[in-house]
Amino acid sequence: MNKLELPSALVEPQWLTRHLNHPDLVVLDASWHMPASGRNGVEEWQQRRIPGARFFDFDGRIKDQHASLPHMLPDETLFSAEVSALGIGNHQAIVIYDSLGIFASPRAWWMFRAMGHDRVAVLNGGLPAWQSEGLPLEQETPAAIEPGHFTARRQPQWIADASDVERALQDNGSRVLDARSRERFSGAAADPRPGVRPGHMPGAACLPFNELLEQGRLLPADRLADTFSPLVKAEQRLVCSCGSGVTAAILALGAELAGYDQIAVYDGSWAEWGGSAHLPVEQDA
Repeated sequence: MNKLELPSALVEPQWLTRHLNHPDLVVLDASWHMPASGRNGVEEWQQRRIPGARFFDFDGRIKDQHASLPHMLPDETLFSAEVSALGIGNHQAIVIYDSLGIFASPRAWWMFRAMGHDRVAVLNGGLPAWQSEGLPLEQETPAAIEPGHFTARRQPQWIADASDVERALQDNGSRVLDARSRERFSGAAADPRPGVRPGHMPGAACLPFNELLEQGRLLPADRLADTFSPLVKAEQRLVCSCGSGVTAAILALGAELAGYDQIAVYDGSWAEWGGSAHLPVEQDA
């Protein structure tokens, strides 16, 4: 069988159903829900999933287990071990979805890119789009997985820390975009995390992640480009931030589809910046 080529960083349900049984393809459910939602991504995956999908747990397992901040990117050793345990090898193509449409899956997509795996895409519209097209679901107990062999190779250009963001805010060749709501960005709304200040980084711009979506799907590439172009020049390096590094990855995915080629996610995002007294915060009048 021929090597499976992903059409882009975003695939549609009909493409996925045509290739679902390809031996080079792995499907991952990366669903994650805000703590206040009362929903559990692992439990929902166990109850129903795209056939053959495995669960990618970036909030509980595939994270820096020693970090005080939520779901931080792990080191290469842990990432390699956990991804191998999911039966994945470096030669395979990966399609990632989540149960909300486009919410948590881009975070997992970014993690694979940051760990050197380029053959990865997000399912446009996620599980809701799959279901709306009447495509099959699996509800039996998930099958046992034969381990694979995956070796991660960290790609620093995809990852930003607080020092990188401080430099980017002072650099005309960079642009920092914040995916949080305009109310949280301005400081009009309090941060949901205790001890985290409201407001934004001086010099950052706000692009709420939901402005890249329409009915749970990412906008077409031309409309994504129209959304980004007033804020980011084609030659600039884009650093994406949000509350805790999840919806920032939606901006990163959108920017990739819009044609940008210098993209990083600030992993600590506002949970780190707003919670660190030595980092500057600005509020709109």
